[in-house]
Amino acid sequence: MQNKQQLCGIDEAGRGPLAGPLVMAGVVLMQSMEGLADSKKLSSKKREELFEKITKISKYHIVVINSKQIDDIGISACLAYGLKSIIENLSGFDYLFDGNCTFGVENLKTMIKADDKVHEVSAASILAKVTRDKIMEDYDISYPNYGFKSHKGYGTKSHIEAILKFGRCDIHRYSYRLKEIDY
Repeated sequence: MQNKQQLCGIDEAGRGPLAGPLVMAGVVLMQSMEGLADSKKLSSKKREELFEKITKISKYHIVVINSKQIDDIGISACLAYGLKSIIENLSGFDYLFDGNCTFGVENLKTMIKADDKVHEVSAASILAKVTRDKIMEDYDISYPNYGFKSHKGYGTKSHIEAILKFGRCDIHRYSYRLKEIDY
């Protein structure tokens, strides 16, 4: 980023699962921090430890977009909504989103693998993943037949078998088609 404004890193968790929310986070670190990396490369315990530290030393905004919203307007529109919400709530920074698409949002730069290269984006990755994982663990209690605690809503063999046996539940993304049941 050319000027001396602070950077707001942005990342998401839950773009591809068959169930549960899309969670997006924006983070502006107010001091440097050790141990940050792409959330997928960290253990659950380490992510939770870092989550606590990040929330204490940063300005951040987390957006949770439920499965019904994803079905109603589509994942791309939901990503654009989340990006705009983060920029509105954390205004006056430079913005860097992990990936290669801005989803039509202005004043936003992108970088592939930014979640592993840029601390602010790593921090956003951790906030998004920990938030989403906790939501899915809560859903596991409400919907015990699906195993959400273990697969977090992704299309694993056990999850697809549960859908075939019990049908979809309220938190499934009905717009996401499964070749096993949606011909």
